[in-house]
Amino acid sequence: MKQLTKAEEQVMQALWKSEAAFLRDVVEAMPKPKPHQNTVATLLKILIEKKFVKAESFGRQHRYSPLISRAEYSGKSITQLAKNYFEGSFSNVVSYLVKENNISVEELEQLLSQIKKQKNQQK
Repeated sequence: MKQLTKAEEQVMQALWKSEAAFLRDVVEAMPKPKPHQNTVATLLKILIEKKFVKAESFGRQHRYSPLISRAEYSGKSITQLAKNYFEGSFSNVVSYLVKENNISVEELEQLLSQIKKQKNQQK
């Protein structure tokens, strides 16, 4: 899967919120300072080429929809992050977060509890 640039990701965030939107709606959903409409149109074209977005024509306007869900992209991004920076080990990722105080013991315990619960449901 191709990675998104920061600007492309902002456009995708706007589309994920609305599920389907016309260009002006995407621009409105973007954070301030809002990019120019032409910039967003160019980013949408790139996202179509990358197969992240599809466009439906309504006369001269296009309605854009994401082809990949936020959850799917997030999962693949996290996996890629672990692969590129943590030798592919999610335990190394968690260990780093603990070391840098980005995750508390309580959060870690909640995470372990969720994992155990999911494992029991899969049996």
